[in-house]
Amino acid sequence: MQKLSVPESARKNPGFDGLGLDARLLRALADLEFTDPTQVQRDTIPLALGGRDVLAMAVTGSGKTAAFLLPLMQRLAEKPRGTTRALVLVPTRELAAQVLDHFTQLARHTRLRAAAIFGGVGMQPQEQALRRGVDVVIATPGRLLDHMQHDYAGLRGLEVLVLDEADRMLDMGFLPAIRRILGALPRTRRQTLCFSATMPPEIALLTNELLSQAALVNVARPARAPASITQALYPVPSRLKVELLAELIRRGTIGSAIVFCRTKHRANRLAQKLEREGVSCARIHGNRSQAQRTAALAAFKAGEVRILVATDIVARGIDINALEHVVNFDVPASPDDYLHRIGRTGRAELTGDACTLVAPEDEDEVRRIERTLGSRIERRTIGGFDYRAANDERLEVARHERIAAARAARAPARPRAATAASPAALEPAIVERAARDRGAGQYARRSRRRRRPRAA
Repeated sequence: MQKLSVPESARKNPGFDGLGLDARLLRALADLEFTDPTQVQRDTIPLALGGRDVLAMAVTGSGKTAAFLLPLMQRLAEKPRGTTRALVLVPTRELAAQVLDHFTQLARHTRLRAAAIFGGVGMQPQEQALRRGVDVVIATPGRLLDHMQHDYAGLRGLEVLVLDEADRMLDMGFLPAIRRILGALPRTRRQTLCFSATMPPEIALLTNELLSQAALVNVARPARAPASITQALYPVPSRLKVELLAELIRRGTIGSAIVFCRTKHRANRLAQKLEREGVSCARIHGNRSQAQRTAALAAFKAGEVRILVATDIVARGIDINALEHVVNFDVPASPDDYLHRIGRTGRAELTGDACTLVAPEDEDEVRRIERTLGSRIERRTIGGFDYRAANDERLEVARHERIAAARAARAPARPRAATAASPAALEPAIVERAARDRGAGQYARRSRRRRRPRAA
């Protein structure tokens, strides 16, 4: 792996003009009022334009989508239409849709076309796009594998492969699927661009296999939150988390916010409870259909709902302009997850707030986060809130309690089943007929033995 060497033109000219981009792409960037490239864009684009393989350590929010789309689009702009020449693999449906949206905006002055391939929606339009040979396919691994069982998705003309959020795909268990996809792709020379926030051993091994004389671009997030984000912890008993969150929303302490929950079940229950408290909210998690997830995100972005309750499915890759707050209803399991979550706010030179509701049993996780950050996070309480209130209604029943309840519910059925299976419980006529049948069977077997000839 070779260290990055930024061209002299990029160092002299901090704008996009110095990166060697086509005039049509520069015009699109001007339309979008993008004037200065981010660090990952400044470092990656010249290398990718030169045909190099690139391994970029870059986090969500660093501008990496344009860092791979712009050189990819420039490479394909003059190619004949009708062949898919670039594949971008991403971990989630939402990220696939977002990358497609960015592509559409950047390609407005070109003839390039792209399609998003992901689950939860019909396969027929995706099949048509693959048959038609759109220039760029943006796909999640599982749905792409479904299509690759058919000849129309052979991707025989592939020239560029992009792995976006590679470590996230590893976390979600997609590494075997990615290897299957790579094994099915044509074995021709292609340019590969890989983007990952972290570099676990599995990803390092994969990139060593994939990349050839790659340049390393390292703009990974430091182990601290941006200064634009104000962080606070709100100690509260678990039983009162919902009430405290509702109170913070009512008082205006929390405005528009993504509220992160540990599980899909907890996200559902929290959204229901907040709605009962008069708080408008939407939900995104893995058990929601794609139409529901798209509608929820659209309603939140449009300001139609104030709160988006979500699992970590939106902790990376989802770009929401001017998001005021991120709330950790459940303390994340790792400091890295914490940084990814709160990184949804305080973007693009704006300020944001990150609030975490901390129960006594969460203190170990909080200490790990603070050690990683290198500083103590401010603790806050709110006046007039009854932290000692009784509340027996829980957001989620503990797993061992759910198992015990399920076993108890099944227990009364067992004696009935045994009784129903006993001869005494059967109709007498049925019992008598069964006995006759057994007797007839025994008589037939004895008769066959008597008729069998003796051996000579």
